[in-house]
Amino acid sequence: MPTTSATTSSSSSQLANRLIDHLRAIGDLVIAFSGGVDSSVVAAAAHASGVRCVAVTAKSPAVAQWQIDWSKRIADQIGIDHQWVQTNESERGNYQRNHSDRCFYCKQTLYEFLAPIAVERAATIVSGTNADDLGDHRPGIQAGMLAKVRTPLADLHLGKSQVRALAKHFGLQNADLPASPCLASRIAYHVEVTPERLRRIEAAEAWLRSRGVPDCRVRLHANELARIEVPTPYLSQVVQWTENNDLVDAFITMGFRFVTLELGGLSSGSQNRGLADLDLVQLAVPDASKPKCPDPN
Repeated sequence: MPTTSATTSSSSSQLANRLIDHLRAIGDLVIAFSGGVDSSVVAAAAHASGVRCVAVTAKSPAVAQWQIDWSKRIADQIGIDHQWVQTNESERGNYQRNHSDRCFYCKQTLYEFLAPIAVERAATIVSGTNADDLGDHRPGIQAGMLAKVRTPLADLHLGKSQVRALAKHFGLQNADLPASPCLASRIAYHVEVTPERLRRIEAAEAWLRSRGVPDCRVRLHANELARIEVPTPYLSQVVQWTENNDLVDAFITMGFRFVTLELGGLSSGSQNRGLADLDLVQLAVPDASKPKCPDPN
């Protein structure tokens, strides 16, 4: 029997109530809030639960301004207390070197900044990690575990499709917003992460978005090579922009040396292709085994 809108609405309501009850049971909360769909659903449910909660958004060179703007917009829509922290991961050597464990050090830094807020409020830090995230290469999840960050969506086995359904249930404006990891995720492993490269990537993606591309990645490889990924229906449009050199000239002016187009289209997480098992074991596990994350409780 086809699923009706009434059935879907009932299912979403049940999931929302489960999430709200789960968060209420945890107690007062500090939400690692990016303004993306996952953390927004956690924030909306936390606010609905009645517990004392605050959404905290990190500002750093790795976070695009449009994402900062979305976080403010969604926090205002929810009506939740919203704070900002200026993180310094781009100053840390283990992050800058950009090995396959980079995300560990990024999240470790974030949770170090959230910990004092949690301690002051006698609250628990929660993130927007969902059940689907657990099957990908996500060193940041390990950083969260070491910092005793709770993951309510994953705890309830809620995947991305269910999270989007919940976002629509809560009426969130970003329910259909495409996922967009931090700008550092665009830089190929072993190419150093620098504020200048992050700004360049942000500018390049903004150039594409301003011309009507709804979702894109500009990935940076060795020798300052830009690899553009857009949804396949937009490939022909990007090619047209190269006919009079508009795109290439713009990217070269930004600081790229070479400009390429990924004919396979947009693929989230494509930088993880070809990661060797040896790289993952040697770089991620030993470095993560001696964390310096304070206990937020």
